[in-house]
Amino acid sequence: MVTLIHTLADHGDDVNCCSFSSSLLATCSLDKTLRLYSLNGFNELPYSPLKYHTYAVHCCCFSPSGHILASCSTDGTTVLWNTQTGLILAVLNQPSGSPVRVCRFSPDSTYLVSGAADGTVVSWNMQTHKLFRCGSVKDGSLVACAFSPNGSIFVTGSSCGDLTVWDDKMRCLYSEKAHDLGITCCDFSSQPISGFELKYKCTLSGHSAPVLSCAFSYDGQMLVSGSVDKSVIVYESNTGSILHTLTQHTRYVTTCAFAPNILLLATGSMDKTVNIWQFELKSHCQVRPGNEPKQFIEDWSEEEVSLWLCAQGLKDLVSIFKMNNIDGKELLSLTKESLTDDLKIESLGLRSKVLRKIEELKVKAESLSSGIPDEFLCPITRELMQDPVIASDGYSYEKEAIENWISKKKRTSPMTNLVLPSLILTPNRTLKMAIDRWLETHQK
Repeated sequence: MVTLIHTLADHGDDVNCCSFSSSLLATCSLDKTLRLYSLNGFNELPYSPLKYHTYAVHCCCFSPSGHILASCSTDGTTVLWNTQTGLILAVLNQPSGSPVRVCRFSPDSTYLVSGAADGTVVSWNMQTHKLFRCGSVKDGSLVACAFSPNGSIFVTGSSCGDLTVWDDKMRCLYSEKAHDLGITCCDFSSQPISGFELKYKCTLSGHSAPVLSCAFSYDGQMLVSGSVDKSVIVYESNTGSILHTLTQHTRYVTTCAFAPNILLLATGSMDKTVNIWQFELKSHCQVRPGNEPKQFIEDWSEEEVSLWLCAQGLKDLVSIFKMNNIDGKELLSLTKESLTDDLKIESLGLRSKVLRKIEELKVKAESLSSGIPDEFLCPITRELMQDPVIASDGYSYEKEAIENWISKKKRTSPMTNLVLPSLILTPNRTLKMAIDRWLETHQK
C-alpha cells in the first residue's frame, strides 16, 4: 500500500529534480531556485530557498554523508552547498560553458560528475574542487548519469539514446544505443556489482507516453518511473510486475526519488508540485531503519543473519537458518560439510554461493588501517564509524561516542561548542551505506 502524505507547492515553475539525504529533501526548478525540507514534518529550512543560479536548475543531489548538496544549471555551473548553513562551498564552471544537465556524487564522495548539453562529462575532485578528468560522447546532450553501488563505474545517457559506461578514471568502457528516442534518466539498483557486463534484461511497459524519470528504492526491490502521461508507476524489480499506479499530478512527471533509508518516495512535476508518498512495509526481508545488521558479524543475531540472507538474494534459506539457530558466530563457522550434512542444502550452486558470500563477509570484517575518507571518521574518536548518527548540530558521529559525549559534556556540540538545540540522534543511513561501499572497494 502507498499513501500520499504531503504535497509541496513552493516552486514558481516546473520542478526538474528532487533528491533525498537521510534527513532532508531537496528540490530544484525552472524558477532558478533550490528548496530544502526537513523529513520531520516536511517543513522548509530557514535558509531555503537557495539562490545563485541565473537560469533554470536542472538537477540536484546530496553527497553520501548529506553534508553537501550539488546543483547544476543552464548557466553552465555546478554549485556545492553546505546543507547545515545553506552557504556556497564552491562554484564549478563547466570548461565548455555549456548548460549542465546532470550531476552525481560517487558513492565514496571522492568525485562529482557533471554532464552538459554539448556532450562533455567532467569529473571533479571533491577535496580540491578542481577538475580531475574530462571526456565527451559523440552525439547529443548528456542528460542522465548514475554510479554503480561500489563506484567502480558510472553510466551516462544522452539525448541521442546512447548509454555509455565509464570507469573511475574516466575511460570509456562501452557504449551502445539503448533508446531510439533518447535517454532521459538512468539508475543503478543497490545490489552489488562484480565485474562488468552490460546486457539487455527486459522492457517494462505501462506508460502511454514518454518516460522522463526512473529510480530504484534503497533496497532494490522496487523501481519507479514518471511519465509525460502524468502518471507514476511502481514496479517490482525482480518480476517487472506493476505494484502501484499513482495519478495525482496534473502535468508531466519530471522526477522521482526514493529516500535512502526508509520507504518514502518523492515525485515532482511540471504542475510545480512535489508529492511525498509513504509505502507500507510488508516483507520481513525488508531492512527497516534501525535493524540493519551490525558491523561486527560475530555479534549478529539470528534475525540479522536473516536480513543478510535476504539482501544477498538467499531469502529461501531464511527458514532453514532460523530452524538451526544460525547467528553471526555460527554463520562465520559454516563449511561445505555443515551446509550439506547439517543444514541439508542439496544444491551445489547454492552451497557455493553461500560460502562465497560468507568469505566476502570475512574479508569485509578485516580492519582497514589507512586511506579512510575524513567524512567517514567520527569527529570525536577519529575512527571509522560503524553506527553513524546525525546530531542536532548537523554533524555525524559514532552513536556510542556522541552519547558518551552528551552524558559527560551535557548539551554542547563537539564541533561548534554551542548548545545542542535537541538531544535527538538520527541514524545516518546514507553515510553508513557509503562507508559500507567504501569498505567493499578497499577491502583487498
